[in-house]
Amino acid sequence: MPANPICTLIGAGPGLGRAIAERYAHGGFSVGLIARDARRLQEQASLIRARGQGAATASGDAGDAKSLRNAIANVESQLDGPTTVLIYNAVAFSPGTPLQLSPETIQSDYRINVTGALVAAQSVVPAMKQAGKGTILFTGGGLALHPNAQAASLSLGKSGIRCLAFLLSQELRGSGIRVATITISGYIQPGTHFDPLRIAEVFFQTAVDGKADVEIVYK
Repeated sequence: MPANPICTLIGAGPGLGRAIAERYAHGGFSVGLIARDARRLQEQASLIRARGQGAATASGDAGDAKSLRNAIANVESQLDGPTTVLIYNAVAFSPGTPLQLSPETIQSDYRINVTGALVAAQSVVPAMKQAGKGTILFTGGGLALHPNAQAASLSLGKSGIRCLAFLLSQELRGSGIRVATITISGYIQPGTHFDPLRIAEVFFQTAVDGKADVEIVYK
């Protein structure tokens, strides 16, 4: 069994993803980092290991179910244990209105924004059920509550992942697994109320506070 609980982070980018990874590492978690940029993942993992925490990396495409499943299995194997907290932070954004965007573009973005979150959840839920506990967190956005025609693809994606969080929470009620979405109603920018470090703290506290809220709106 792993010495520390494991946080598997999908969408470990340089902004919010990095802040979340560092917050969980600081909180005593080993961290599994998944994204497409293998070099950047290694840099993040090195910083976490330098602080004495476990870290594993796997290159994976959130829009490709097989690639994503393999990446999750890879980091869990490296960290020698199942995921305790899953965070789905991957996102795709193609600017444009519904009539401007091709169906192929919307479908491609949706696979990353929503379907990948489902694939990730399906990958970790069996072990969480066996353990009788676990947390699944999705990065949501204000476009789920206030869609914008100029950001049609992302509006659909954030609406979809919000809905998915509610559906999974209903399905997993009584299992000991908590599902929640952090709806970020603003532009993430360092030095503001929407600083990645502030939002990362919300992700961490949501996983450890034991509450049953399905949606946490950060505004």
